[in-house]
Amino acid sequence: MSRTVVIKLGSSVIAEDDGTLRGEVLDRVVKQVARRRALGDRVVVVSSGAIACGLPLLGLSARPVRIEELQATSAVGQGRLFRAWEERFTAAGLLPAQVLLTAADVAAREHYLNARRTLVRLLDWDVVPVVNENDVTASEEISFGDNDVLAAQIATLVGASDLILLTSTEGLFTANPAVDPDAELVTVVDSPSDLDDLSIDDHRSAHGSGGMQSKVVSADIATAAGVAVTICSGISEDAIGLALDGEAVGTRFPAGTGQYSSFKLWLRYAKPSRGSVEVDAGAANALRTKGVSLLPVGVAHVNGDFRAGDAIDVVHDGYVLGKGLSQYDSTSLRTAAGRRSAELAELVPPPPDEVVHRDYFVLTD
Repeated sequence: MSRTVVIKLGSSVIAEDDGTLRGEVLDRVVKQVARRRALGDRVVVVSSGAIACGLPLLGLSARPVRIEELQATSAVGQGRLFRAWEERFTAAGLLPAQVLLTAADVAAREHYLNARRTLVRLLDWDVVPVVNENDVTASEEISFGDNDVLAAQIATLVGASDLILLTSTEGLFTANPAVDPDAELVTVVDSPSDLDDLSIDDHRSAHGSGGMQSKVVSADIATAAGVAVTICSGISEDAIGLALDGEAVGTRFPAGTGQYSSFKLWLRYAKPSRGSVEVDAGAANALRTKGVSLLPVGVAHVNGDFRAGDAIDVVHDGYVLGKGLSQYDSTSLRTAAGRRSAELAELVPPPPDEVVHRDYFVLTD
């Protein structure tokens, strides 16, 4: 049975510390992608490494710190990175496509749907999308932060069955194996509680922006969408092939039930919150157990400045219960908060009945 698989390679897998591309890694990935394509699978590659590739071309010995320097280095390196993929995929008889996205491209619902339609069309045409974050136009406010989260978003967009995160280690360990000789590989994570007692190492490579923590977050996003996740070595000769074949390798996060709709997955993970509302106990219980809309009467306090249509967090007793699209702007909601429907009807013009409609709300706790 054919599958759609997303493979993500981190900068530490793509390039050496001096920015030199690991050609053997790219060769290995392309070989395995071609093998799975011949078996009917559809594959998306999410490739970090543009900044690493730009360093030697610019004569830089270390990753820049200033945002404009990172963006400029990425602009130089992105062409070299895609060209390396293009040469190898073409030689293997496959057609690649370069796809550059920012977090803003998935934060806006229309752009999110456009990105999904484009990626699905490329797959329908037997093209291999090679995706990276568009560092040149991204900013700290509208950045994925690292390509692990981007890969999870892509897996959700294309309805993938599997997400494979290739890293410089064998997988997730009980502690940092570089400093703790007793650290053991975690082979399966069935639920978030399995991570409670772990000391998750968040060490980043010389050129990467993510760490193991970001991979765990990525796994949380993807498994919620019904995507199985494997974290394994991209340096090992056998790991990528074993992972693509569904064999036990690295750390595996089994797929969740996938009960969330595409819209609610977008709302939960892609749409940034612009403010929050604190609700009373009655509203919190109703939202948790009854699947109702949030009414103004249940709002105790409004935090931040936001517009109607923005996403807001719904908070009770210090915990975020969920997230939804507000039908109020923050100023109007401060006026309406705590009022019953009869009181709201007396206002001119009368405001919306609900702060957040149940169809535009998703539980997150």
